[in-house]
Amino acid sequence: MNNSRLALYLESGAFALPETGEIVVFGATAGHDLSALPKERLRLLARMKPDVDALLQAGYVVDVVAPETAVLALVFLPRVKAEAHALVARAIDLVGEVIVDGQKTEGVDSLYRDMRRKADCSEAYSKAHGKTFVVRVAPGSFSDWAQSGERTRNKDGFLTVPGVFSADGVDPASKLLAQALPEKLGRRLADFGAGWGFLAREILKRETVKVLDLVEADYDALECAKANLNDPRARFHWADATLWKPEAELDAIVMNPPFHAGRKGIPELGQTFIRNAAACLSTGGKLFMVANRHLPYEQALTAAFREVREIGGDGRFKIFAASRPARKPR
Repeated sequence: MNNSRLALYLESGAFALPETGEIVVFGATAGHDLSALPKERLRLLARMKPDVDALLQAGYVVDVVAPETAVLALVFLPRVKAEAHALVARAIDLVGEVIVDGQKTEGVDSLYRDMRRKADCSEAYSKAHGKTFVVRVAPGSFSDWAQSGERTRNKDGFLTVPGVFSADGVDPASKLLAQALPEKLGRRLADFGAGWGFLAREILKRETVKVLDLVEADYDALECAKANLNDPRARFHWADATLWKPEAELDAIVMNPPFHAGRKGIPELGQTFIRNAAACLSTGGKLFMVANRHLPYEQALTAAFREVREIGGDGRFKIFAASRPARKPR
C-alpha cells in the first residue's frame, strides 16, 4: 500500500468525512490504501484494467466515468502534471470539496502552491514524502485546468491525452519495430499493449491482414486508438495482455511491451507478455517484439519459442522475431 498517509491524515482529525453520501475516488489503483474510507460508499475511478480487476475482486465499485453527484471527491495524483490538473478539475466540477493526495515525486508540492493561488486550501498534512490537503471551491473554478486533459493531436498527427504512454509522439522503439516488420504477417493478428494505435496503423497498411485485435490495459489510450483508427478490421479490447485470449489462434502478434509500473521497473511484465503471446499463437505463428537492450527477455523467448532471432535494432533497442511456440495451452 502506498497511501497510509491518507489514513493517518483522517485519523488526525484534521478533516471529518461526511456521514452519508457517495465518495468518488479519482485515479484509484490497486496499490492505494483505502482502509480509512467507508467501502460501501466509495465509487472508484480507474483506467488501468489490472487495477480495475483487482479492485473489483476486493469488493469495490469501480467505473471509468464519474457519477453526476457526490458528497466528496478524493484525487490520487498521477505523475503527469497535465493529467493531474485534469483530474483535479474533474473532481472539483463534481463536488466543491476535494481531498488531494500525492507524492513529492508526483509534483504535489508545486500543485499545492498553484492551487492555493486559486482556491481555499487547508494546511497540507506532510508525511511519507508527500502531502494530503483539502480544497473547497465552487465547481467550475478550475475550468482552465480541465482543458489540459482534452485530446489533442501530437507531433505525428495522432490523437492522445496526457498520461498515456508516449503521448507527445511515436516512441522510437515502436518506430523501429514498424520498420522491421515483414510485408507478410498473416491474416489474424494482435497488437499487445497497443497504446493509442501507432503500430496498429502500420500493421493495417497490409491488405492481407483481415483481423487485428488491439489489446490495451489503459482505457484512455484505447479510446484514443479507437479515434485514430478508422478501419473495420480493427477490434478493440480493454484487457490485460498477460491474460487476454483470442477467439481463435493468431498468425502473428506484434508488441512493444511495457516494463514499468509507475516509476518501478518490472521486466517480469514483458516476460509475461511473451509467455501469453506464445499461448495465443498458432503452431506456425510468429511474435515480433521490440525491447530496450538492457531488458532480460532472451531466456523467456527461448523458453516459449523454438526459434528466436534478433532481426534489427540499434544501440538502445533490440527487435526479435520468434516462431514455433514451444508450449501450447491444453
